[in-house]
Amino acid sequence: MNIIGRLTRDAEVRTTSKEKQVVNFSVATNDSYRNKQGERIEQTTYFDCSYWISPNVAKILTKGTLVELTGRVSTRPWTANNGELRASLNFHTSTIKLHGGGKKTEIAQTSTNKQKTKTPNQEDGDDLPF
Repeated sequence: MNIIGRLTRDAEVRTTSKEKQVVNFSVATNDSYRNKQGERIEQTTYFDCSYWISPNVAKILTKGTLVELTGRVSTRPWTANNGELRASLNFHTSTIKLHGGGKKTEIAQTSTNKQKTKTPNQEDGDDLPF
């Protein structure tokens, strides 16, 4: 499943009891439709997201960033303080694409490009064959 939305808070890196790191963040998606009376209804859906592949991505996942996520959705039931049963949507993220350009995004893309390694046949200054 793919979702596109904005982060509602800065991402946080947590370490599990088994010493694995996970990046947790929240994304809001917006949708609209017209009801039977022709009124436009705006609907916001919130997803609690987790990303297990690399904790370094947390540096660029800041509040307000527009992201496109690929992954799978699950629900988690829980009980509110007043005893009411509730459920939350969890998005287990496998791919993150940043949309739009903020200062942190540009810095992250620059540092990512510097980390790319050359293949054995590439030398400095070689052009790609296409």
